[in-house]
Amino acid sequence: MSLSKSAMTTTILEAKENRGTTWAAIAEATGLHEVYVTSACYGMNHLEGDQADQLATFLGLGPEVSQALQAFPHKTWDKAIPTDPVIYRFYEAINVYGDTMKALIHEK
Repeated sequence: MSLSKSAMTTTILEAKENRGTTWAAIAEATGLHEVYVTSACYGMNHLEGDQADQLATFLGLGPEVSQALQAFPHKTWDKAIPTDPVIYRFYEAINVYGDTMKALIHEK
């Protein structure tokens, strides 16, 4: 069974809450930085196979979550994307890491 990135994120967030764990603990289980792991869990980046398996195992989730974590994201946003290269990069950073930064700030 294949999960969409959106369904993957919902599944991960529910498991994180049910286990009472933190992004830092999830990141430690994968050996990666918590910002990158959180962003991958929100569907904005991907993980390599071993890292995705470690994350799924840590949260008690199945192989479909690991497979979804390994899939490369298709980054889309609801608003018009600026065409100026400098502004676009700021826009991209906020859209890729915005939910991640918010989740980490609220957790800390």
